Amino acid sequence: MHIIALSGALRRASYNTALLRAASAMAPEGVTIELRTLHGIPLYDGDVEAQGIPEAVTKLREEIRAADALLIGTPEYNHSIPGVLKNGLDWLSRPSGEGTKLFGGKPTGVIGASPGGFGTVRSQRALLAVLHAFGSDFWMAGELLVSKAGSVFDADGHLVDDRVRGQLQAFVHGFVDFVRKRTS
Repeated sequence: MHIIALSGALRRASYNTALLRAASAMAPEGVTIELRTLHGIPLYDGDVEAQGIPEAVTKLREEIRAADALLIGTPEYNHSIPGVLKNGLDWLSRPSGEGTKLFGGKPTGVIGASPGGFGTVRSQRALLAVLHAFGSDFWMAGELLVSKAGSVFDADGHLVDDRVRGQLQAFVHGFVDFVRKRTS
């Protein structure tokens, strides 16, 4: 089984990228979780689209298409989805109808980490609306909202909180079971 883990943050020391790296390390035997970012994807512009889909978008689209599932790590900015993540999803959904072709029926899970006290509950809910528009097969049984992320990761981005480590491992294994049921 191959899962693409898409980070909704660009920052090199992103807690969400670190969370996805930790998830990758917890993948059960026979499962790979491969990290991808949105680096190199320009701001969506219909004039740019008219000249052709950017290579970074095409490459990410093909990697997601080839994967058995998608795991998204989203920060929360101003109570919602970060602009870079929404922009990336907007590009992936172009031309019109591509979002449903790419994401329709694709088993999808969402996790998130935030330095604040509420985790990423609002951004995950906002992201659910976007994934619903695409027809994603969203895993509703799993939820991971990491709050106070500055104390959960060390300066090198390693997960150091045993409670969160246990929650992440349960999430990863539950998500893998969900994907197996959908793809078998």
